[in-house]
Amino acid sequence: MVKKPPLSQPFLVEIGTEELPPKSLKRLALAFLENFNEQLKYNGLPSAFKKNAAFFTPRRLAIYSPAIHVKQPDRRQEIWGPPTSIALDTVGNFTKAGEGFARSQSVSTDALKSARHPIDKVERLLYETRIKGKTAAELLPEIVRGALAKLPIGKRMRWGSGEAQFVRPVHWVVMLLGDRPLKAEILGVPAGNKTYGHRFHHPAAITLKHPADYHKTLAITGKVLVEDRQGTLAKKIGTLVTRAAKRARGKAQLDQALLEEVAALVEWPMPVTGNFDKKFLTLPDEVIVAVLETQQRYFPLRDAKGKLLPHFVAISNIQSRKPAEVRRGNERVIVPRLTDAMFFWNTDRKMRLDARIPELDRVVFQKELGSYGDKSRRVAKLAVQITHQIGGAPQLAERAARLAKCDLVTGMVGEFPELQGSIGSYYAQYDGEPVEVAIAIAEHYQPRFAGDKLPKTKIGQALAIADKLDTIVGIFAIGGKPTGEKDPFGLRRAALGLLRIAIECELDIDLVELIQTSLAAQTAQSRAEQPLVMEIFEFLLERLRIYYLETGIRADVFEAVRSKQPRKPLDFHHRVQAVNAFLALPQAASLAVANKRIANILRQAGRRQQVEVLAAKFNVPEEQALHEKILALRQDIAPLLQKGDYAETLRRLAALRTPVDKFFEAVLVMDTDPGVRENRLALLASLSALFLHTADLSLIQVE
Repeated sequence: MVKKPPLSQPFLVEIGTEELPPKSLKRLALAFLENFNEQLKYNGLPSAFKKNAAFFTPRRLAIYSPAIHVKQPDRRQEIWGPPTSIALDTVGNFTKAGEGFARSQSVSTDALKSARHPIDKVERLLYETRIKGKTAAELLPEIVRGALAKLPIGKRMRWGSGEAQFVRPVHWVVMLLGDRPLKAEILGVPAGNKTYGHRFHHPAAITLKHPADYHKTLAITGKVLVEDRQGTLAKKIGTLVTRAAKRARGKAQLDQALLEEVAALVEWPMPVTGNFDKKFLTLPDEVIVAVLETQQRYFPLRDAKGKLLPHFVAISNIQSRKPAEVRRGNERVIVPRLTDAMFFWNTDRKMRLDARIPELDRVVFQKELGSYGDKSRRVAKLAVQITHQIGGAPQLAERAARLAKCDLVTGMVGEFPELQGSIGSYYAQYDGEPVEVAIAIAEHYQPRFAGDKLPKTKIGQALAIADKLDTIVGIFAIGGKPTGEKDPFGLRRAALGLLRIAIECELDIDLVELIQTSLAAQTAQSRAEQPLVMEIFEFLLERLRIYYLETGIRADVFEAVRSKQPRKPLDFHHRVQAVNAFLALPQAASLAVANKRIANILRQAGRRQQVEVLAAKFNVPEEQALHEKILALRQDIAPLLQKGDYAETLRRLAALRTPVDKFFEAVLVMDTDPGVRENRLALLASLSALFLHTADLSLIQVE
């Protein structure tokens, strides 16, 4: 029995390079996979897309597909010609136009037929042909080239005498379709079936016989782990570090971002436990952690009570025959850094933090917006206003604002910029500043990144909002708002942080009022103030939209609330929650449709102002019933709206479903009698107004 050729085969592509930038590795690998899948779809090459996987190490980017069809399906192609009115004569013979169309397709006129074109509905000549699909072996080289060309590489480099450009020089390329190496040139390098293992443990070439052998062959022969580095390998490194820490009688401080970064730096991870002098433990924890984690990518160890130990665990990229030498090397590099930190710690504290305030006037924040001294004074004024809105001590907010940036001119922050805020807090405590002030100095940079913790104190919250808003307003004032992907001042991050503080800390702040105060204090104003206030407010609302979309709130729910332009983020949040809860009610869909219908009727009728509803003009009972229900609910929800209880307001308005449905079943709104028609429009307007106190439900999409 003849064995049929397989319909699909596994495929592997690997791009071997010099060491890739670790912080970009994950982004490059995922983009490579996404681009590859897009190219497969574009070329009509079926694949089990969900099972395709990207792999990467410091020296390679790879994609493994367990099943790619070996050939494109054949496809039918329609080529439309001229209308038959000019391609055929009155007796059905081909004219010169018809014969010309046949020649253009290199066929005889017998191969043509006539049919009605599906778009212009004109009877035309039609040539139908079948295009034979290309093989995967023919298509895959160009698919890989296309996927690589679209990678998000800021600056590509060229190497040798060739013209190829990539993020790093390419040394080898593997392309295997089943057990067959594909012949092609990728980025100036001939593809084949030879990969390379660990730079030191197995620098020689390794022949791959099949894509499915990739992981096992590299791990066993090449001493390279190519598993999911942000998941499986990061977890494995965490386990190695935890075990090493336990042997050192400590508990490792495992930061997920650090685990992922280390995973992107090594191909064969080996834990190394090191030590440092106990005298450095007199430094603040943040300083030691900055040296170990940020500068060296080591994992600090703590005791059972959470106190730092004079030990760390590093991950080496080699299984050395002399582990003691590797340990001493890792220990040696941190001594000068910790020594510098100790010097700055002792030297900085000889000068009070408030004595550094004048120095801020000599440090430029932004050329057109002045110095950090100018910024501190603006932030102080804004922070005081915010504390009046949210509670807290205004005088402490002002003091914290004046001191918050002073650590920027200290030796410690000059050496360790990532410690700004936390070091200022320590120095404030040492100087005897109020505890609230010291804490606020540390908190005012929070949240520093997505998912970061928020300030817990009122002073810290006020200062964090004021600092972020001052930056946003100032940069907008000089025309530097974000465009496209460019956001050099991190305004989007600042806006999201500001909104998170207001919502998640439940602060009742008026954004428009604060923007106006902040804008009035800026040293540079390039445009009319009021339009700029609303432009900044809209920018913040757009970030709020992203915030809600990421938390699962529907876009139409957001837009329904946005139409009311609430100036307070917390009030906005309560409305969004109310609408979201309302949509879960059985009456919601019907009332949302009714609101949409009412909005359309009122818009088409051109109504722009509320008119009193006259009960005397009702001539069907359904009008009277709806009117009475509206009047009752208007009184019922008034106190709820007064205290901002939008959820209960909408819950009670759900009772309108039955009278509204009956009204539309029995009543013709656009009656021929002008008086009756106007009264019914007024009734609908009064109904719509009940919902519009919370949101515009006519914007809700109902399936």
